[in-house]
Amino acid sequence: MPSSAEPKASPTGGVQSLERAFDLLERMADAGGEVGLSELSASSGLPLPTIHRLMRTLVACGYVRQQPNRRYALGPRLIRLGESASRLLGTWARPYLARLVEETGETANMALLDGDEVVYVAQVPSRHSMRMFTEVGRRVLPHSTGVGKALLAQATDEEVRALLARTGMPAATEKTITTPEGFLEALARVRESGFAVDDNEQEIGVRCLAVPVPDSPTAAAISISGPAGRVTEASVEKIVPVLQEVAAELSVALANTGSASA
Repeated sequence: MPSSAEPKASPTGGVQSLERAFDLLERMADAGGEVGLSELSASSGLPLPTIHRLMRTLVACGYVRQQPNRRYALGPRLIRLGESASRLLGTWARPYLARLVEETGETANMALLDGDEVVYVAQVPSRHSMRMFTEVGRRVLPHSTGVGKALLAQATDEEVRALLARTGMPAATEKTITTPEGFLEALARVRESGFAVDDNEQEIGVRCLAVPVPDSPTAAAISISGPAGRVTEASVEKIVPVLQEVAAELSVALANTGSASA
């Protein structure tokens, strides 16, 4: 018979308290990073004493901090974990991006939505002498990029409007979409077609095609970018199916990274 000191097992065979703690962290992230105990109790269905005990442990470990207003916020120790995970995600993605380069001839990228910004976590450059280069780790506002559209097409209109209100919509070029209504129309086209286009909106002379990575553990998108003279309207029919196929394969690979038993 197990001793009372052993952690309680969950229906999945894991440790219930760990599953609950990570669920609370994800609920905090979904709520914008700061919540009260009553909000967590309402969304998770857990009793307040259980949540208070879990949060006290997370605070002691530095993964959560308690604000002066008694609400709880995600803690700074999560930054280190997130940065390491982003680097690993980029490493896992590189073989898939290399395939994109092989089949399309253009530079391939992977990007995540981090807060209100898009961050590039991996890139494999084109072999052409004239090619696009985006530094891994670069952050951009999502309204002017193909990957940003692909990522935000999965959000509600209300969430998109709130994000745009926080970031503003500065014009990177004369073709950048600078109104919420125009951007929401672009997102509707992304949902209908299954892919996003940056047509000279981030940089004149550059066109980008992007698709979301389905069922990714964090919102992710992959893209190809190249000179507008090569990434033409006619090339879309060839490139988009490759992007979608690679995104589906990458989705399976990311799911499998966490499925091996210990």
